Amino acid sequence: MTEQDRAPTVSVVLSVRNGGVDLPKALETILTQSFTDFELIAINNGSTDGSREVLDQIADPRVRVYHQEDQGLAAALNRGISLARGRYIARQDHDDWALPTRIAQQVAFLDANPDHALVGTRAEVWVGNSPTGRFHDHPTEDGDLRFALLFNNYFVHSSVMMRKTALDQVGAYTTDRSRQPPEDYELWSRIARRFRVANLPERLTIYREVPTSMSRDGVNPFMEKLILISAENLAAASTGVPEPQPVHRDIACLAHGQPDKMSRDADIEAMCAAIVMAGKSIFGDRSFDPNSDPVAFWCRNLRHHFAIRRYKLKGAQTVARSVRTALRRFGLSI
Repeated sequence: MTEQDRAPTVSVVLSVRNGGVDLPKALETILTQSFTDFELIAINNGSTDGSREVLDQIADPRVRVYHQEDQGLAAALNRGISLARGRYIARQDHDDWALPTRIAQQVAFLDANPDHALVGTRAEVWVGNSPTGRFHDHPTEDGDLRFALLFNNYFVHSSVMMRKTALDQVGAYTTDRSRQPPEDYELWSRIARRFRVANLPERLTIYREVPTSMSRDGVNPFMEKLILISAENLAAASTGVPEPQPVHRDIACLAHGQPDKMSRDADIEAMCAAIVMAGKSIFGDRSFDPNSDPVAFWCRNLRHHFAIRRYKLKGAQTVARSVRTALRRFGLSI
């Protein structure tokens, strides 16, 4: 067996579509990692700019390049995963940067923690080529992280490394359009229901925002899917089955600032009870600290927003009654 035929420890999967301007730097940050026993699988997903040329010029034997028509991000990543030979799968976006020891530290963590299937890193947030002073300092420990995942995504996508055997069990990225985006949060959720997960406390990733990105302009086209996945996570943790009941959807709607999407008879006490059940399944039957425990924090937070919702509904009902009274004076109705 030649050195080229030997399976590497890590397969780095990168998908690019029209990212030729940012791609060279992203590739450089991977190819200059302190850990060298990896392959880089680059999927050119239907680019029409210079991405193809950038990839075809790479002379490093660790890089395997594949060109295809645009099939969407999830399908492109799944192709990369299917081609991977490493026991660990690392993600890299075409416009983010990995700090030099990222892969080495993640390999060391997974080697030392065989019960963990997914490890990310904390990240610095840059806009273009400039640091913002903002950070993605997400939870690091399994319990805190799995509880946080009940509500939202607390992994930086281009920072993660996954155990390939875990993907063999839970499946790769969903290609179901009704569930993506966010295909990354959907996958982390399935992994976290069966395995332990973590984030390294070090900031080993540069997450780069661009002026037109969703994170910069506030547009969130996938809110309904985000709520669905959050509700499934809450149901799985509180009942053992990822099939949301109205109470789980109500929690997810309120947690994501969408109180108008809640059921008309939403019950805050039932919502808090479901959160407590989820917390007990994740943390065990420990005594919760009412001042610092994440379960107590979320119950306080939801009670606050539920009170605001109720106040607004009462105000709206008062206005509606006044409008109806005024219209009736003129023989009109609504």
